[in-house]
Amino acid sequence: MISADSITFTKFLTAVAARTGELLNYANIAGEIGVSEPTVKMWISILERTGIVFLLQPYSAAALHRAIKTPKLYFRDTGLACYLTRWLTPDALKCSAVAGSMFETFMVSEILKSYSNEGMDYKFHIFYYRGKDKNAAGENEIDLVIEENGVLYPVEIKMSGNPKADMGAANPVLDKVQEKSRGMGVILCLIGKKTYLRENLVALPITYIYFLSGGWFGLEQDRF
Repeated sequence: MISADSITFTKFLTAVAARTGELLNYANIAGEIGVSEPTVKMWISILERTGIVFLLQPYSAAALHRAIKTPKLYFRDTGLACYLTRWLTPDALKCSAVAGSMFETFMVSEILKSYSNEGMDYKFHIFYYRGKDKNAAGENEIDLVIEENGVLYPVEIKMSGNPKADMGAANPVLDKVQEKSRGMGVILCLIGKKTYLRENLVALPITYIYFLSGGWFGLEQDRF
């Protein structure tokens, strides 16, 4: 017989899987499954230590005083996340409201793996940014901020084969960080070939993550 605790924990796993790629909100999860926030924090910690999820920390600097400080939560295994949330076929997932977040989850996970494969700790190199430092009327977001040798590389992940230059509109906010410089911006997407959208922004096919190892965002522009 399945115990009540087992059922509750399964509900917790499902609630977390449904939030992959989102800001971590303990109270929201706790309210949905009917447990306390401390319990959710403890269970999230267990998932993180066992490699089921990872928490992507926000990029923060003194100059970015309006940046959000909450980490984003990602499942490491998109197959498990889809199973828990009952998206059981590729076609169903592709047409679903969660397709974009699952696509982002997969891409971020693969990039983190590239760092681990090189023996590098991604926590010192990979962040995300969200805040109102650039636009007081609304939040700006950069999916990934890769820091390599004092250079910040903004990365957007889009499930689109038609990338636009305005997808990198938030990138200039990183120019506020005076002790760092901003590198080439990247749009990882479903485009067929490398395409420069403007001088400092390039759209790359997602296959690039399979040919480039940890630290590839630190490569010079002509090496992409």
